Amino acid sequence: MLNRIQKFIDSHQLLERTDLHLVGLSGGADSVALLLILRELGYRVEAAHCNFRLRGEESDRDENFVKELCSRLNVSLHLIHFDTKSYAEQHQVSIEMAARDLRYGYFRELCKDIGAADVCIAHHRDDAVETLLMNLLRGAGIHGLTGIRPKNDFVRRPLLCINRQEIIDYLDSIGQAYVTDSTNLEADVLRNKVRLRVLPLLEEIAPGAAANIDKTANYLREAEKVYNKEIGYELDILTLGDKFPKVTKPPVPSVSSFMHEWLSPLGFNSTQTEQIVGCMNQTGREFHSATHTLVVDREFLELEPIKEPIKPLIIPEPGTYRDEDQTAFKFEITTDTTVSRDAYVATVDADKVQFPLTVRLVQQGDRFAPYGMKRGTKLVSDYMTDQKLSILEKRHQEVLTDATGAIVWIIGYRTDNRFRISNDTKRTLRITIK
Repeated sequence: MLNRIQKFIDSHQLLERTDLHLVGLSGGADSVALLLILRELGYRVEAAHCNFRLRGEESDRDENFVKELCSRLNVSLHLIHFDTKSYAEQHQVSIEMAARDLRYGYFRELCKDIGAADVCIAHHRDDAVETLLMNLLRGAGIHGLTGIRPKNDFVRRPLLCINRQEIIDYLDSIGQAYVTDSTNLEADVLRNKVRLRVLPLLEEIAPGAAANIDKTANYLREAEKVYNKEIGYELDILTLGDKFPKVTKPPVPSVSSFMHEWLSPLGFNSTQTEQIVGCMNQTGREFHSATHTLVVDREFLELEPIKEPIKPLIIPEPGTYRDEDQTAFKFEITTDTTVSRDAYVATVDADKVQFPLTVRLVQQGDRFAPYGMKRGTKLVSDYMTDQKLSILEKRHQEVLTDATGAIVWIIGYRTDNRFRISNDTKRTLRITIK
């Protein structure tokens, strides 16, 4: 068993003998075995124990056990206590997630403090199989069916090549005691149900089921490498910033997979992804994650981060002003009556404009008379459609209005004909954007 573990460590380049490695030590069989095995294999280790204060006297029993074990082994031990319930309530997460966040946050900082290269966690093959089955029940994709990875960021898992029974046999063979978490014996949460009911039944139906499921996870990890390379290539060449072009012929073998990889890191769930794929031709549909909005436009799917709308910028008199995005608006009065052709410079008759002016977002129902239009007005929304602005571009388009509320300029596009420079103009209001 020790030879297999060493071979596994070497093949995945998990640990270096010259480095210091932190071991997450709960006191249970798995973590105790991990600590002893790494010491026996000649690695430099220190231990860390987290008391989450969730099981009363049993939590204190575990802490005392690891203290005595590390003292006997002459292994440095780092201890911390957490108020896990308060953390869960404050961050509105489950107790399980709270404990995980606290544990790994502590391990990361402790590694920095003591100069450890990584933290070693005692997940074994049965844990990996349980995780795969749980993800399968939840409808996971290829990433969720690859089980637990041997290496993930600063976390190392040297025992994934052996199963739980081998760990128990190893501890029994050397007469090493360990503690048992009583909550692991209750079939109340999904993982415990899989561990206590599903896996034993699968082994009864098909002996060697756990080992074969683990083999499947290994095959999927290899397939995932090909998948990631192809998806990464497609993401690079098909997404134009935050846009994905809609075309009649799918540009990728699987639009669903592409969408999942593009959108899931931004918080869109699998149900939303399926809906997006199914309504590619429904212009105007919107989908929201906690951080982003996706809009189905005429030619593209467009993404943007969710943020507070820009507040109106009030211009009381000529001068230079900056909005929240640090865009500079310069307002100056001049006798030069030349009409600007620059998209970022507007020139209007200063005597027709009443201060204060306002820079604001377009509103529903806004109308103006485009420069050169001698009769009537036009909806700004129709004008923006004529200019082929996307839905999100329309939403963020700004206009300049005067004290009467009349639109003076659709910024970056067209001034209003009512404020145009004519032969009678004596003074020009020149507005420059930088």
